[in-house]
Amino acid sequence: MLVIASTLYRRSLGNFLDTIRIVRRRFAVRAARYPEIPWLVWVFAWLLLATAVFFSLDGAAGRMRGVWTPGFVQFTDFFTDLGLGGWYLIPAALCLVAANLTDWRSLSRRARLFVYNWTCFAFLVLCAVGLSGLAVNLLKYGIGRARPLYFNDFGVLSLHPLAMDARFAGFPSGHATTMGAVFGVALLLFPRRWYIALALTACIASTRVFVGAHYPSDTVAGFGLGLAFAILSGLVFARLGFIFGRPSSKRPERKRTFRLGWAKAAQRRELMAKQSGRLSADHP
Repeated sequence: MLVIASTLYRRSLGNFLDTIRIVRRRFAVRAARYPEIPWLVWVFAWLLLATAVFFSLDGAAGRMRGVWTPGFVQFTDFFTDLGLGGWYLIPAALCLVAANLTDWRSLSRRARLFVYNWTCFAFLVLCAVGLSGLAVNLLKYGIGRARPLYFNDFGVLSLHPLAMDARFAGFPSGHATTMGAVFGVALLLFPRRWYIALALTACIASTRVFVGAHYPSDTVAGFGLGLAFAILSGLVFARLGFIFGRPSSKRPERKRTFRLGWAKAAQRRELMAKQSGRLSADHP
């Protein structure tokens, strides 16, 4: 057992140090070229939408709390748990742990590419969901907005900054932030199916309103925050050449070599011709 543990430790440490060297080298040799995204325009539109929703819907949502039928509330309560970050962070973290313990040198080229793509994907999810989760928790406890469960006691806009109390952690919504990050990752990887991803993630984010945990403006703000972190993560990954090519358009574009499925023979020949040299250099 001690020999096995020692072997795994050395392999894990070696893979980790190799990854750090790869990232540092790519940051050093790759120019800081990013798409020209009109961030100020998007931030202004996001704040304007959240403000419009606050004035038009938050008061009604507070007054309607408790009028939904028990069956509908139970239905939304089931789906609202899909907005918990753990559903995405834990599998991504486990995937990275497994990749870190893998002996990359013993893998075939086909298997190496498969593990490489899944490792990059897991790291992207971990960055988008994890970093946005940290940001939203700092914001919600720093702002301290009362949740709609306490609408009758505190009203629609009652702020208790740094109260460190779950009752005053309404803005932005953490579940909606997670859904925004998930939508952002899906948007980057599958841009042609963005409307499907938006419909699913927006519906899950909206359940926070029906269970009485958040006002509509909380979910709009959280969703936009998560989306922004996903796009930022995609830009950094494009700078490093992971998943996305070097940016030349207004958003990171997924490489043709990035596939989460097991490549077929014809695909494998094409992918290996492009990736074998790079992967061999990254994981000698």
